[in-house]
Amino acid sequence: MAFPEPKPRAPELPQKRLKTLDCGQGAVRAVRFNVDGNYCLTCGSDKTLKLWNPLRGTLLRTYSGHGYEVLDASGSFDNSHLCSGGGDKTVVLWDVATGQVVRKFRGHAGVSTSQTTLINASTWRSILKVNTVQFNEEATIILSGSIDSSIRCWDCRSRKPEPVQTLDEARDGISSVKVSDHEILAGSVDGRVRRYDLRMGQVFSDYVGSPITCTCFSRDGQCTLISSLDSTLRLLDKDTGELLGEYVGHKNQKYKLDCCLSERDTHVVSCSEDGKVFFWDLVEGALALALPVGSSVVQSLAYHPMEPCLLTAMGGSIQYWREETYEAEGGAS
Repeated sequence: MAFPEPKPRAPELPQKRLKTLDCGQGAVRAVRFNVDGNYCLTCGSDKTLKLWNPLRGTLLRTYSGHGYEVLDASGSFDNSHLCSGGGDKTVVLWDVATGQVVRKFRGHAGVSTSQTTLINASTWRSILKVNTVQFNEEATIILSGSIDSSIRCWDCRSRKPEPVQTLDEARDGISSVKVSDHEILAGSVDGRVRRYDLRMGQVFSDYVGSPITCTCFSRDGQCTLISSLDSTLRLLDKDTGELLGEYVGHKNQKYKLDCCLSERDTHVVSCSEDGKVFFWDLVEGALALALPVGSSVVQSLAYHPMEPCLLTAMGGSIQYWREETYEAEGGAS
């Protein structure tokens, strides 16, 4: 006699605040989990990058070397290196264990002749910040997106100062870059999301019409999620560009805010300028939860890769959230 398989557990949303950490680095511009979700990175307006154990609330190391605020960071697959980018126009490769700078890449500081005919050099020096950084899967290449409208690919093993490739199809600043095993997904202020297929050597473009603030792949790799300054998130079929869903109710009209999908692709998650994090059912599009975080803008968020666990950033602190049924080791929360 065959017994029926148990029903899959209903998805739980992280709505119980376990920790609030004062990061002590000015405003937290971004918070990011490492690859396995055991640690997190915070990017500060005080020019530092910090590594934490968020559950214990323990600061593990501070990385200093940027000349201006740090806007984004990413960890390598083996947790041995970090990369970061910021307002000083540089991309920095760090050794996690020693806290030392391994390399600094400065190519975004350059201004092309065509660009200087449109905007004077002093203006370019003030705006050429690096918005977003990502490692490729093997952590041999760092990809960086800048307000200079380019994505640059830096070889971590080479001593050459130039990028190995520059993707310059965007007509305005790059706000978001995500990487899979053979694809690069980029969102731009020009209202287009571009997908570069490295195997086929092709670029695919979808027009949203409003400046894009964040993009990401679904965890199954079949869809792309796009956030834009019209307070709307859109789910697109990655291959056809078909609009599969729209998600509204949050506020995103001024700032570059994060969005993502939950660990099982069941919910769409977004920051909001009204101090909340919004969760929508992916399939039905209905609002499932508006999670109050505070009275200011929720600047950044990160979702755990395997568990219903959320990090949010507001002002100078980060908040650590778990599902209601979660109990920390020893029963302590």
